[in-house]
Amino acid sequence: MNVTLLAINAKYVHSSLAVWYLTNGVKKYAQKPHTIKVVEATINQKMDDIVAQVVAQKPDLLGISTYIWNIGMLPELLEAICRQLPDVKIVLGGPEASCNAEYWVKNGADYVLRGEGERSFPSLLDALFENDREGLRRISGLCFSEKAAFFENIEKNPCNGTEDGEYVSPYSEEYFQALSGRIAYMETSRGCPFSCAYCLSGSSTSGFPSGVRFFPMEEVKAQIDKLSQSGTRTIKFVDRTFNCHAERAYDIMEYIIGLETDCCFHFEVAGDLFDERTLALLQAAPPGRIQLEIGIQSFHIPTLEAVSRKTNLEKIEKDCQKLLSGKNIHIHVDLIAGLPFETLSVFQNSFDRAYAMGAHTLQLGFLKLIHGSRLRERAKEWGILYEETPPYEIIRNAWLSEKELDVIRCVENAIQHTYNKGRFLSVLRYAMAASGCGAMRFFQGLGEKVKNQAMPLEKYAEEIFHYCADFEKVDKNKLMDAMICDLLGMTKGKCMPPFLKKSGKLRKQVVLIADKQLGRRIDFDEAAVLSTGKGVYADSTIQDPVTGLYRLCFPNE
Repeated sequence: MNVTLLAINAKYVHSSLAVWYLTNGVKKYAQKPHTIKVVEATINQKMDDIVAQVVAQKPDLLGISTYIWNIGMLPELLEAICRQLPDVKIVLGGPEASCNAEYWVKNGADYVLRGEGERSFPSLLDALFENDREGLRRISGLCFSEKAAFFENIEKNPCNGTEDGEYVSPYSEEYFQALSGRIAYMETSRGCPFSCAYCLSGSSTSGFPSGVRFFPMEEVKAQIDKLSQSGTRTIKFVDRTFNCHAERAYDIMEYIIGLETDCCFHFEVAGDLFDERTLALLQAAPPGRIQLEIGIQSFHIPTLEAVSRKTNLEKIEKDCQKLLSGKNIHIHVDLIAGLPFETLSVFQNSFDRAYAMGAHTLQLGFLKLIHGSRLRERAKEWGILYEETPPYEIIRNAWLSEKELDVIRCVENAIQHTYNKGRFLSVLRYAMAASGCGAMRFFQGLGEKVKNQAMPLEKYAEEIFHYCADFEKVDKNKLMDAMICDLLGMTKGKCMPPFLKKSGKLRKQVVLIADKQLGRRIDFDEAAVLSTGKGVYADSTIQDPVTGLYRLCFPNE
């Protein structure tokens, strides 16, 4: 069969693992000859362009990985493809189709394949090649229509990487050619030890017990080595709780820290599962080598209990402080707005407490009621109203009104365009400390006053300055100095608002001093004079590998 596997990524910089796992699974396990071609597109492409890419391959069968970010475009896409390829067979996989299989079998798909596909997808191709209807009924997790009735096979226990199943790697020469410097993804395990009600990772829709399965360590290290030499700058591990096995996590991280590479490795971890040995190892990592994403979701115990999330909040805070103290690891923490039992005031406490941790990013997401999650099943019970179309985001619940969720969206907009991008950090720190304003109240006010919708950075900086200057006890000169330093560190002064630019002899002197100290000429924008008369300039050759900010120099000190 002539098979095309289509991955529709959220951004061009992203890459797909699923299509390459399936490609190599077919090469390893298929009994019949099949030609596999991979097409990677993005949700930002024109629909006609994606259709043209698929049609050009003239597939007998088209397989598509479905996720929350691309499922919304699928009806139109399938209709357009089938109009030009009326005989093509459509196979859907991935969480969005798997957890809503009957709908998709009745609305555009010939087959939905649940679960892991390294073995079942080759079996499907062979059965279709042989027109073996009985064979179809034996394929693990296969759903299809039979005599106008919905038929679904029981999903058998997964096999890739288990003791009774050989390991299939997604990484081939074709994969590395297609990667072309984009973000690379890697998994060393599948499953999650937890069963959070808003997530699918630790639960099973098919009935067999959930848990964590670890891939062979020798394969893992070999793949890490190849990826680190592939030209990509970022490697993200998709393990849902990477450090759930402390000894194994230590072994992998130790290997990564010892590599000769400029790659950054990103892990999703449970912040309370680190042991002292691993914390010490991470504190010794080369700056910028490791990024950690720590899911908190809420600091409200009744909320965590309601969604079956088990975590030690005090240990997360303690361990995060240890990791931040080394100034060598980028820390990202997550909160979810809209969870049960969290009112606006309760959420404010969670936000303020998370912000106080001092992580480099505080990602504020909104609850999404995804197909297959236990929280979606209990939505009516808890008064949760959500969008019926992807990404199924919450509209309101029994504890938060639509208006209150809009307040939190203002907070999200403000923090995303400032703190989370490493912007205006000195300004934020000074303004909050001087005014005594709490974190959420500060960002709420900023989000309500300054509607950042693709606003030029220079204009945004000016608006932020005026917002902060209106607080009592904020000294405008100190605020101005903080803004100047932030813009030099962020952009080398290229986006400095006119009212912050001071020309004259003093600035020229700073430029001359900088030229002499650096041994090269700098742009006039890269230097400034503070309200105190002190000079400052940005050394554009040195960027902090953790924050991305340029080093500031103060020649008068």
